[in-house]
Amino acid sequence: MSMNLKAVTTCMGYQQITSLSSATNLTVPQRTPNGQNAKPVFALVVAESQAVRWRDDKTSPSASIGMPLAVGIPLQYDGDLTNIQFIEQVAGAKINISYYM
Repeated sequence: MSMNLKAVTTCMGYQQITSLSSATNLTVPQRTPNGQNAKPVFALVVAESQAVRWRDDKTSPSASIGMPLAVGIPLQYDGDLTNIQFIEQVAGAKINISYYM
């Protein structure tokens, strides 16, 4: 499923996670850049350097179990952002995340 970024009204922030040797949750912003309380409705996630795996079923992924995300391929995730976890498939992975509402 592809989201139309032009329909997005507000970018709520950016995060880079560089420590993915164990299953890691996102740090989901709770405020817009101008300080209003809000929750993002989706995140754009891109793996950098090495592939990662993710799960959003409240079970931690492992280096060999979970949905694979290849380097440079964007994941447009619109599920519960507090449930998704990422882990590197091999050492040196990092992910870049932009949050939108």
